[in-house]
Amino acid sequence: MELDELKNSWNALDKRLAETEIVNMRMVKEMVSQKTKSAFNGIVGHNIYSLVVTLIIMGIVFPNVWMHTHITLTSFIIIECAMALGLIIQIWKLLMLSKFNLEDKTASELNGLVLHYKKVCHKEKYWTIAIVATAFIAFYISELCFNTEANYQLSTNRVLLVVVLTLLTFALAFVIGLWQHRRHAQQMQEIERGLEELKEFEN
Repeated sequence: MELDELKNSWNALDKRLAETEIVNMRMVKEMVSQKTKSAFNGIVGHNIYSLVVTLIIMGIVFPNVWMHTHITLTSFIIIECAMALGLIIQIWKLLMLSKFNLEDKTASELNGLVLHYKKVCHKEKYWTIAIVATAFIAFYISELCFNTEANYQLSTNRVLLVVVLTLLTFALAFVIGLWQHRRHAQQMQEIERGLEELKEFEN
């Protein structure tokens, strides 16, 4: 009788321990999922912020500058086209991120999406440099060579002012871009770590 009671108590204890372990595993998985989702939301927010800022500059700021200065229509179109190309890249990235779903996809599938997104981000750096450099060169050729209304002369302070403002813009863009790149890289690392941990739960 005592042996049967001992076996029953032992079985009940085993069952309770198994249930506790399952609950703990679920809690850990939920914590990892929440942390991964938080990092992913940060990536989405970063891209939406870049998209909105570009739209504001493209649709409000630069048109207002153009209307109140002697910038030619050709120069205006050059800069607007450059920003439009940037918008296309941002929209492309957001469309890729929209496929990232922790509930509907496995960790392996999500890893594939992350890898594809990282490849696009890697190429984006070179695209951005090429687009910005080409746009500014074309802008300067258009303004300094063909804008007679602004009366640019190499000996005037007006040319120097344009050059200084351009250099300051590049410096500010570089600092902001570097900060955003580092934060973006940290968030991507968190997502990759989270997916590796979630992959272990699937196994």
